[in-house]
Amino acid sequence: MAIGGLISHRNSGSFVGSGKRCESQARGANATTFYGKFSTRIARQVAPIVPSSAHLRINCHLNGVTLRLPATHLPKKPRGQWQNFGSPKVNRTCAYYKSEEFDIPVEAAVESLNPEDGSGEVALVEGNVDGAAPWWQQLPKRWVVVLLCFTAFLLCNMDRVNMSIAILPMSKEFGWNSATVGLIQSSFFWGYLMTQIVGGIWADKVGGKLVLGFGVVWWSIATMLTPVAAKIGLPFLLMMRAFMGIGEGVAMPAMNNILSKWIPVSERSRALALVYSGMYMGSVTGLALSPVLINRFGWPSVFYSFGSLGTIWFALWLKKAYSSPEHDPELSPQEKKLIMSGSVSKEPVTVIPWKLILSKPPVWALIISHFCHNWGTFILLTWMPTYYNQVLKFNLTESGLLCVLPWLTMAVFANIGGWIADTLVSKGLSITTVRKIMQSIGFLGPAFFLTQLSNVKTPAMAVLCMACSQGSDAFSQSGLYSNHQDIGPRYAGVLLGLSNTAGVLAGVFGTAATGYILQRGSWDDVFKVAVVLYIIGTLVWNLFSTGERILD
Repeated sequence: MAIGGLISHRNSGSFVGSGKRCESQARGANATTFYGKFSTRIARQVAPIVPSSAHLRINCHLNGVTLRLPATHLPKKPRGQWQNFGSPKVNRTCAYYKSEEFDIPVEAAVESLNPEDGSGEVALVEGNVDGAAPWWQQLPKRWVVVLLCFTAFLLCNMDRVNMSIAILPMSKEFGWNSATVGLIQSSFFWGYLMTQIVGGIWADKVGGKLVLGFGVVWWSIATMLTPVAAKIGLPFLLMMRAFMGIGEGVAMPAMNNILSKWIPVSERSRALALVYSGMYMGSVTGLALSPVLINRFGWPSVFYSFGSLGTIWFALWLKKAYSSPEHDPELSPQEKKLIMSGSVSKEPVTVIPWKLILSKPPVWALIISHFCHNWGTFILLTWMPTYYNQVLKFNLTESGLLCVLPWLTMAVFANIGGWIADTLVSKGLSITTVRKIMQSIGFLGPAFFLTQLSNVKTPAMAVLCMACSQGSDAFSQSGLYSNHQDIGPRYAGVLLGLSNTAGVLAGVFGTAATGYILQRGSWDDVFKVAVVLYIIGTLVWNLFSTGERILD
C-alpha cells in the first residue's frame, strides 16, 4: 500500500497535499492502536527532512473521528537538506517533500503499519491543525439539518412574537382598542391558514429544502415591511401580517417532510423536540429583546432587525441542506446507511390519496387534537404580554422579560420529553403507548395549571403557573407533533398541513375570540374555554390515535 503525493512547505507552516491522494482503510477493533502507531512512525520517519514549522495532518477516519499529528513532533533540519530513508519492507507509504528554498525534490519512504485485519485508511491532506476537529465538523450531517431547522423555527417565532410586544406602543400611537388589537393579532393566521395544506403538498412533491427556504425569505421580507404598512394604514398592516403568515405557514410541513427523510425512528422524538424548541427559544429571544429595542430605538426597530436575520440563515441553508440524504454528496456511506435502513420509499409523491387519508380515524384524532392544543397555545403566545401588563400590572419591559420564563420552560421540557419518549421506545414500549402518554401530559398539565390562575394571589405565582402550564404543554412535541411521521412518513408534509390547518383555525378563532371575551368578560373566562378544549383533546387522542404506520 503506497501513498503518493507532492507535499510543499509554505510560509504558513503547513503541508499541502497535491497530486494523487492514495488511501488505505483502517477498520476493526484495533484501528485506534493502528492509528497511534502510524502517527508515531510518521513522526519518526519524516522528522529528518521536515522543518519544525510545518504541520502534518493524518486523517484516520473511524466513525467520523480524525487523528492529527502535531507539528511539535517534527524537529527542524538544516535548510536544503534532503535524504532518502525508510524501511526496505514491501508495504511502504511514500511522500515527496519539495524544499521551498532550493526547489529540490526529496523522496521519503515511510513504512505503513497495517491493522490486524489488513486494511487501513490514512491520508496526507492539507491543513494547519494542532488539535481535534471542531465539533461542528464532527456532527452527523442529519443533525446539521436538524440544527438548521431549529434555527429557522427560532427566527419564525422571533418574527411572530415581536408583534405581541410592539402592539402595546403601537396601539397607543394609533389609538387601537382591544377588538382592533385582536383583529391585528389574528390577521397573521389568515395567511398562515392558506399555506398549511399547500405547503405540505408542495414539500412532499418538490422537497422540503426549497419550500422551507422560500418560507423563511418570504416572512423575513414581510416582517421588515410591517412598520411601513402600519404607518400607511390598518388595512395595509392586516394585509402584511397575512403575507407574513403565508411564509410561516409552509415552515412546519416542509420541516416535517425533511425530517421524515433524514431522521431514523429511534431519534425522531429528540429531533422534533429540538426543532420545535427552536420556536420556544424564538419566543424567549423575541420577548426578551423586543422591549430593549423598543425602548431604545422605537417599535419599528424590532421588525427591521429580526427580519434581516433571515438572509443569513438562507445563505447557510442553501450551502448545507438537502431535501433528502440521497441528494447530499457530503454524506458518509455509514450515516446514509443508518438513515436509509428500514425507511419507506422516499420517492416524491405524485398523487395524494385524500380519500384514504381522510378515512383513517387516527388522522382525525390528529386534526381534532391539534385544534384543541393550539387554542390554548396561541392564546398564550399572542395575549400573554397583555395579560401581564393589564392584570399583573407589569410595565412593558417587565412584561416582555417575564414572558420569557414560560417559553424557556417549554424549550427545556420539550427536549426532556423527547429524550424520555425515545428512551421508552428503545426499551420496548410501543410507539402508540408512548405517544398517548406524552400527549396526555401535554393536555392535562396545561389544563390543571390554567385552572389555578384564578386562585393565585401574587404575580410571581401567576408567572409560575404560566411556566408550569407551558412546560407540560411541551410534551406534545413527543405526542401529536411526532405522530405524523409515525402513521404516514411518506405523506408527513400533507398530514402536518392537514392537522396544522385545524391548529391555525384554533389560532384565528381563539385569538380573535379572546379579544371579544375580554370586552365582555374576564381572563378567567378565557382560560376556562382553553381548559375545556384540552380535556376534549385528551379524550379524542386516547381513544383514536395510534403510533403504527397506517399509510404507505
